Amino acid sequence: MDRDIGRELARGHFEEPAPDGDVIGPTEPRSDPSGMVVKNGRIVAEWGPTNAPDITFSVTKSYLSICAGLAVDDGLIPDINAPVCELVQDSVFDGGQNSGITWAHLLTQSSEWEGTLWGKADRIDRNRQLDGLGDGKVKKGTHRDLKAPGTFWEYNDIRVNVLAYALLEVFRKPLPEVLRSRIMDPIGASDDWHWEGYETSWVEIDGQRMQSVSGGAHWGGGLFISSRDQARTGLLMSRRGRWGDKQLISENWINASIAPSRIFPLYGYLWWLNTDRAYSPAAPETSYFALGHGRNVIWIDPALDLVVVSRWIERDAFEGLAEAVMNAVS
Repeated sequence: MDRDIGRELARGHFEEPAPDGDVIGPTEPRSDPSGMVVKNGRIVAEWGPTNAPDITFSVTKSYLSICAGLAVDDGLIPDINAPVCELVQDSVFDGGQNSGITWAHLLTQSSEWEGTLWGKADRIDRNRQLDGLGDGKVKKGTHRDLKAPGTFWEYNDIRVNVLAYALLEVFRKPLPEVLRSRIMDPIGASDDWHWEGYETSWVEIDGQRMQSVSGGAHWGGGLFISSRDQARTGLLMSRRGRWGDKQLISENWINASIAPSRIFPLYGYLWWLNTDRAYSPAAPETSYFALGHGRNVIWIDPALDLVVVSRWIERDAFEGLAEAVMNAVS
């Protein structure tokens, strides 16, 4: 991948013709590979520019899961198995296909939401092939008859953006503000991380203009954050939502987030799981991950009190890293 992410996306990294592939959110050139190993709450290894706030691609999705957990903890979402349209009265959730979509469907990528949001149609990511997932018989971006919500798993960035917008509607304030005040500031994160949406994703809520953020950097935007801040986030998750003497997010939500979903057991609430060690044979089955393009990874194993952050390594290199870490901690 070209280190100038904007240039890389603009020339078709995701193989989407215009206007499907048009970049509509901000990008920044990436830094050198970096990472950290945190064991028992202490840094035991570190490499590269760990203070650089780099683009993270789909690691951002796991931060959306944290925001959803805060909304549940606050009672803003009383029941994640209830239709989203009960709380978000918007045309986004109109129609027979979309009106029955629940918060859990969006969190597990099984919503089968249909439509266009911020100028991007859900069709763009239909039939997406993801690291060997998918049958490969139909080209990405072509028509596929949709299933009933909750019955089919598909990795689809437009539908994740639908979740981000729905959360904005229930919080009535920008998600970066929620994340900063409730999570990032309390865990001592830096001030230079930022979370962006698209030039097309501005809305008005209660008379205020707000941007709905994206769940990744497929078309730009998403979370720009350092490896050190990622490690702090991983440590919070590993400690079941507790930081020092404060419970920042409920343990119940953490447990629910990393429980295998019914129709795709490698996935929880926007967190990847290591069920049957399918993602990493070297890592324990108790491990789970925030994963993004460019091998942006937060690897968390609560049983080992272990957090590993790795960024910008080759696709197949993570397993070697996992083996080295497990040899070192065993």
